[in-house]
Amino acid sequence: MLARMNGGNKQEEDSSVSDEIISKGTVYERIRLVLEELGPTFVKLGQTFSNREDLLPPELIQELQKLQDKVDTVEMNVDEILENEFNITVSDHFQEIPKEPLATASIAQVYKATLSDGNQVILKIKKPDVQSVIEDDLLLIKDLEKLVSSYSEIGEKLNLKQAISTFEKSLLEEVSLINEKENILQFRRNFKSNKETYIPKIYEEFSNNNILCMEFIEGIKVTDKANLLANQIDPVYVSEVGLRLFVSQILDFGFFHADPHAGNILVKKDGKIVFIDFGAVGKIPPNDKEILENLIVSFVAKSPHKIVRYLKKMAISYEIPDERRFESDVEDILNFVHSTSLKEINPQAIINKMKDVLKDNRLYMPDYFYLLFKGIGLIEGVGRTINPDLDIVKSLHPYTKKIFAKKINPKNILKTGMDKMMNFTDNVDEIPRELRSVLQKLDENKFTVSSEIKNIEKTNQLIKSSIVNLILAMILGANIIATAIVFVSETGPRIGELSLVAVLGFIFSILLVVILLLRITRK
Repeated sequence: MLARMNGGNKQEEDSSVSDEIISKGTVYERIRLVLEELGPTFVKLGQTFSNREDLLPPELIQELQKLQDKVDTVEMNVDEILENEFNITVSDHFQEIPKEPLATASIAQVYKATLSDGNQVILKIKKPDVQSVIEDDLLLIKDLEKLVSSYSEIGEKLNLKQAISTFEKSLLEEVSLINEKENILQFRRNFKSNKETYIPKIYEEFSNNNILCMEFIEGIKVTDKANLLANQIDPVYVSEVGLRLFVSQILDFGFFHADPHAGNILVKKDGKIVFIDFGAVGKIPPNDKEILENLIVSFVAKSPHKIVRYLKKMAISYEIPDERRFESDVEDILNFVHSTSLKEINPQAIINKMKDVLKDNRLYMPDYFYLLFKGIGLIEGVGRTINPDLDIVKSLHPYTKKIFAKKINPKNILKTGMDKMMNFTDNVDEIPRELRSVLQKLDENKFTVSSEIKNIEKTNQLIKSSIVNLILAMILGANIIATAIVFVSETGPRIGELSLVAVLGFIFSILLVVILLLRITRK
């Protein structure tokens, strides 16, 4: 596997990594180093689980958060790749394509090129064989999950199957450049009327599943405060707009950038915010988006009971040991938020508290929920870097007002009422048909009632065992009485002065006593 991942002759490097793994003291450090040595798929697996405080211990989370892609540049003949992929002559469409990549990632390499019309573009080209490598690694990871789940309760308790399934879906989406292209086009549609952001243009004639061609954006890194000020751009304004745009992605569209770290956010010289790298996005289903809105309203209204109710509605599954404790934990978070000065609130601390509550109460949330937590933490961290006084709660106020206004809007009330009436009508329509079916079965003496009792097999076994013991005891009693009668009788064959039948009856009684004692003590 190492030869496949890292290519070529790297025995010395592999040996040094192995020595480093052996020399490390803690098991969590060794896990991180093993993941790095196994290659990009396993590194991304570790990065994905670095946000799952609900599944893994804090010490392992800290190690996984240190994971970085160790990527070697792959030599590519870009001209030849373009000609093979699109059946074109490169010189007819491009003025220049440098041989050296602008950046290298685990899945693709990025080149800055110039089109024949002078426009500068980014060519994101997937590495050769990366798709098959990832698919092979995913099969191995799923086999390991099955092994762990089959021989240990850990897999089931951690809900590993669902977590691995989510990771597989996310990674396959990320490796598909068609998927990334569609994400960018969706963002362009969502924010086409927004004057505070800009989404790069896609050149579809040079884009497919292996290549993505998009507009090159000349911009300033969002955390480069000195450069922002040099271009007369207010960092405070940038932080507020960036946060506002991210909240809009979530609440207005339910379609948000899942990795909004500083390297993926640029600022154009006209002050517009540009999000780049749309390989990983979060998608909130329409029904869950409404639940999320209700969750925010309940949070503002300080209603722990409703928050618990909406969290349960949103969860994939849950096994809450104590409902009252769950509600009390949520109330503690609300009290902490509402008793703390807005500027002193640390959103990441609140997110961590919320993750602990979900973990303690065994709520397994959909994958977008954890991406949401990750995204809020990242965007808030970026904002605080250039604006220490950033108030994330204040940025939510316009949206909470909008949600409130939508809830009390007569059109929305009428629509909600009509939806509920339609659901009620549909259910009522089903009643006569189901009732007729029941009556028909009653009339034909085919109506049966089935029930399930927990541990019924153990109960049946216990009853059977008790009946057998009772029968043996009855046989023993009858045999003792019969043996006593024969013993005092002078008829039948004898052994000396004793009746042979009485002796055999006595031996049989002893045998039955031994059997009964063994059965009773064994149970």
